Amino acid sequence: MSFFARPYLLLLSIGLFWSYQALSQRQSNKLTISGYVRELGSQEALIGVNVYLPGTATGTTTNTYGFYSLTIPARDSTRLAFSFVGYQTVSHWVRTGQHNTLNVLLTPGQALSEIEVKAGRTDEKVSESPQMSRIEIPIDQLKKVPAFFGEKDVLRVLQLMPGVQKGSEGQTGLYVRGGGPDQNLIILDEATVYNANHLFGFFSVFNGDALKSVELTKGGFPARYGGRLSSVIELNMKDGNKDKLHGEGGIGLIASRLTLEGPFMKSKKPDQRSGSFLLSGRRTYIDVLAAPLINAGSNGQTKAGYYFYDFNAKANYNFDPTNKIFLSGYFGRDRFYASDKSYGTEAGIGWGNATGTLRWNHLFNQKLFSNLSLIYSNYEFDISSDTRNDNTLSSSLRYSSGIRDLSAKIDFDYYPSPKHSIRFGAQTVFHRFTPSAVVVQNASIDEFRSDVEAIDAVESGVYVEDTWRPDEHWRINGGMRLSQFAQGSSNYLRPEPRLSASYQLRPGLSVKASYAIMNQYIHLLSNTGIGLPTDLWVPTTDRVAPQQSHQAAVGFARDFADDFVLGSGFALTVEGYYKTMQNIINYKEGASFLLIDDPGSAERVRWEDNVTAGNGWSYGAELLLQRKTGRLSGWVGYTLSWTQWQFAELNAGKPFFPRYDRRHDISVVGIYELSKRITLSGTWVYGTGNALTLPVATYRAYRQSSGIQAVYGSGGLPQLIAPLFDYGSTVSDYSQQKNSFRAEAYHRFDVSIQFHKKKKHHERTWEFSLYNAYNRRNPFFYQLENVSQDNQTSRTALFRYSVFPIVPAFSYNFKF
Repeated sequence: MSFFARPYLLLLSIGLFWSYQALSQRQSNKLTISGYVRELGSQEALIGVNVYLPGTATGTTTNTYGFYSLTIPARDSTRLAFSFVGYQTVSHWVRTGQHNTLNVLLTPGQALSEIEVKAGRTDEKVSESPQMSRIEIPIDQLKKVPAFFGEKDVLRVLQLMPGVQKGSEGQTGLYVRGGGPDQNLIILDEATVYNANHLFGFFSVFNGDALKSVELTKGGFPARYGGRLSSVIELNMKDGNKDKLHGEGGIGLIASRLTLEGPFMKSKKPDQRSGSFLLSGRRTYIDVLAAPLINAGSNGQTKAGYYFYDFNAKANYNFDPTNKIFLSGYFGRDRFYASDKSYGTEAGIGWGNATGTLRWNHLFNQKLFSNLSLIYSNYEFDISSDTRNDNTLSSSLRYSSGIRDLSAKIDFDYYPSPKHSIRFGAQTVFHRFTPSAVVVQNASIDEFRSDVEAIDAVESGVYVEDTWRPDEHWRINGGMRLSQFAQGSSNYLRPEPRLSASYQLRPGLSVKASYAIMNQYIHLLSNTGIGLPTDLWVPTTDRVAPQQSHQAAVGFARDFADDFVLGSGFALTVEGYYKTMQNIINYKEGASFLLIDDPGSAERVRWEDNVTAGNGWSYGAELLLQRKTGRLSGWVGYTLSWTQWQFAELNAGKPFFPRYDRRHDISVVGIYELSKRITLSGTWVYGTGNALTLPVATYRAYRQSSGIQAVYGSGGLPQLIAPLFDYGSTVSDYSQQKNSFRAEAYHRFDVSIQFHKKKKHHERTWEFSLYNAYNRRNPFFYQLENVSQDNQTSRTALFRYSVFPIVPAFSYNFKF
């Protein structure tokens, strides 16, 4: 049953709308000031700008589109201040009787000195916000962090935050508070990105030049978010420079990028008809660089290559002060191809995302703002393999899977008074899943098909939340989300209460607590847990229940305005959390993403037959000391955590540690502006080793023509009967306990230096960096191998394999 088939959900949304409309007319003896805050020059809307009355606790922040509304007591004149990280604070006097719309332009001031930081508030202090477990990273700071192969990567920087565990060496997978990659909601301009990785996980799909903001929420989720258990990563693209044509780009070791933005219709005032655009592209040239080497080594018989590309586009148009539209999209793809003329084989693997968002902003009055969105998202993965004899096709394999979303979303921001900021809205998503489609054809079986029919589902939700400031000490964000999912004969309707609160003990110091219930109706099946493109997205069904989590957290936040030891601009948060997860799913032992049982039969294999459901729990403590601005900026993060899973059909039903459970995780990031022309940065990370399952012994098994032969293994265990092997095969014997082996600890130091130079019409930056500067041989995988001993006997030894030694990189970046 869809959202629209439940009239009371739609009526609830309409009722909230009209009740808030009525409330907005009741205030008297009050002055409401509203408007937009933008960057001077580019006219880029600024998110999260602090708008407040100096010397009081009265204030608000701008929303995703730069809009604010603040109702204050009517006076002859009132001073209103606007401040934001990296921008100069400005003040405006507002007089009673004047027009109550105030649009503000903030001047960028990235080279902030210590004096400028001390001059006043630069953003909403972490101790004053009711939200906890939320981290924001300024884009300019992100671009100064040392990068893998010189490629600035949003997800790789998020890995450096407490509560976020890293995947394998060099990969961008995120494991937040015990959750897997599928439990992260990654949204780009409100569109869900289902696979955020390039090059099998070594790079993310997000080009930092096209981004305006990045925000990670790990707990205490506001009611407007739903659909995932562990985190929300919200990324917003730039709107495009409304003043003049601007460009930036870079040339690196493996990829180059270029971004252009500018106006297509200019106006003298921001409220008049105007429009701007953004175009941003990135492509790797690994295939071009490797082609001569591959051709030379095979005498032209073999061709192979790999490449990926990203393309971001956005346009926005202001009709008048109350109506604006935005159209944005992302298109990216990875492609690996190989062919061998001597064997007549051709093979390829490809995967990619495509998203599109159309949004309409409408301002009903000074207190009520709305945004209507139509959203498209599509992810596809395909494998192809052909073999030819004498130019005749002898065998062929085709495999494909994917997920496609069509959704509609309406959100309202309502500001009835300085004590209340209310949000409410609704969303409906039409999912189409293609879990697996396989076609195999050869001379012996003619053609075999194993198609899993496309699965359609509808996911919906309505929400309301209020950020309430009852007095100068309390800040409370409370809300309720009602989520619904329908697929086939199954239908789920679940409430999700949310609550976050902070109590200010004294200026700059507060204690916080939060609680949230989250439901997840779509699942990711993975053999590896590292987010490879072979992972399958599948829906909740009548046989597979939704995932659900309960998470509680407590902690404190401290802002250091002018600390004797630390100086100004530092913020410290310490949090403890406990999270339970029900109905998480995993492959059964030996199951495969191909869903092929016997190509000789016509029986279809349902993906539900290959999975098992279980529970998980995670708890721990996190510490973050962060400074976003100043000559010295960066952060120190520490995580102490425990995560366990339990499945009835895995590990004999006993609890076990998942692969990416890490007891200790430390990140230290420092950025130092040596001068206006030189920037130094460094990163040091440490993490407890992964939990792995390794065999305790290996055996050689044989099959004799006269019968079955008993064989003995190197582990000293009883004999093993192996009737299935003709020529001898190595059989591994695993201990009963899953993931009982701990890999060695992971640690690494990265360093970079940037040289900036401003010229008349452009600015250029040379960057040189070292990844793994002290050449630590971190474990990538382990393997048991036989080692000869005294030329007569052999023993089995465990070998550790590393992938990345010290990796130097350089890049050339420019702006104009």
